[in-house]
Amino acid sequence: MASLAAEEKIEERIIQYQKHISSNDKINVAVIGMGIMGNNNVNTALKVPGVQLVAACDLYSGRLERAKELHGNDLFVTNDYRKILDRKDIDAVIIATSDQWHARITKEALQKGKHVYCEKPMVHFINEGLGVIAAQKVSNKIMQVGSQRVSSLVYAKAHELYKSGEIGKLNMVNAIYDRQDALGAWEYTMPPDASPETVDWDRYIAGMSKIPYDPKKFFWWRNYREFGTGVAGDLFVHLLSGTHVITDSKGPNAIFASGQLCYWKDGRNVPDVMTGIMQYPETPEHSPFQLTLQVNFVSGTGGSEMIQFVGDEGTINIGGEGLTVHHSIMPKAPGIGGWDALETYPKAMQETLVQQYNKKYSPEQQNRIIKPDIVYKQPKDFDEHLEHHTNFFDSVRTGKPVVEDAVFGFRAAAPCLACNESYFKKKIIYWDPEQMKVKES
Repeated sequence: MASLAAEEKIEERIIQYQKHISSNDKINVAVIGMGIMGNNNVNTALKVPGVQLVAACDLYSGRLERAKELHGNDLFVTNDYRKILDRKDIDAVIIATSDQWHARITKEALQKGKHVYCEKPMVHFINEGLGVIAAQKVSNKIMQVGSQRVSSLVYAKAHELYKSGEIGKLNMVNAIYDRQDALGAWEYTMPPDASPETVDWDRYIAGMSKIPYDPKKFFWWRNYREFGTGVAGDLFVHLLSGTHVITDSKGPNAIFASGQLCYWKDGRNVPDVMTGIMQYPETPEHSPFQLTLQVNFVSGTGGSEMIQFVGDEGTINIGGEGLTVHHSIMPKAPGIGGWDALETYPKAMQETLVQQYNKKYSPEQQNRIIKPDIVYKQPKDFDEHLEHHTNFFDSVRTGKPVVEDAVFGFRAAAPCLACNESYFKKKIIYWDPEQMKVKES
């Protein structure tokens, strides 16, 4: 094995991670939306010293009952988020509702003087983004968007390797987030007592046209355009967030998406297979490149997540809890013979051409430059979700910038939401990544 490792010339780089968590003072936090991500966020936030949960909000009574089971009968629970925002003792709120409530609650929370941790995507519609950014600036409160890959050590290492020129000039990024099971396709377990008596449906659809009660549209909200953003807003956004962290990009200028509903025909009105293509223009931060995005909820691969950055001198492949850099550097000489027109010429001409070629190019110039692969593995005890929350609460205490503010969050979300617009309207969407606005052409 040692000789094989030497032959392959693999360089293993493992950076040791050490948690730095401040606990100078207590932070009272409330959670609005106690579904899967709301509970995950609570569990992670409470690992940060000094953070304590004082209130929870949800529109299904069973989740409020469960919150008290988990966090004690003294926990304040409500189905009206405004009661939480009116409390003076709450410093920060975690917003983990269905997507159509993100912008509305975020702006109201900021106006009430609360720090905000909002799940991705930051907004339900593109036209809500600049309003959220403005509200954060006026409030002077901390806002973090919850796409934890932004805090990943693997992505930080990929950023370092990309910026150091390990793969040359970037020209393509291929990103995949596939699944192959009902839960992964958002068909979650439904509570047997779901009804208009246990679900505050009228509050759920407040501000929308009247929609009859439908438990699927509440508990499986990701599958409906009225309440969620489909695979683009929910999963493409992870892939874009990672791409932007690594490249320092502000976003693409042209977006197109295609898709289909081919398997999970459960009433949803969003595709279960979707691809996106985005054109990133040349900027001071990066060369021009294409980004391809793929989500397949019925993938025969069994499901996978990977991002590959392709440059003119190699690739960075990110998957699992690590990455691999593979180099492939073209020789300076163009090559001669093999799959070439050379052998179609007269023999004497072939010999002359080969002699001229060997005279012009040295053996070194005719051979590819060989560089060892680079393999990086994240330390086993590292938790990017905890790191993301730690960054947020440290910023609440110190006022320092967060790693994923409203501007970053919107620049990651908007092109994904544009994929939905492209899919449903069957057209290319043009985007101004600097001004963060849709362009007509």
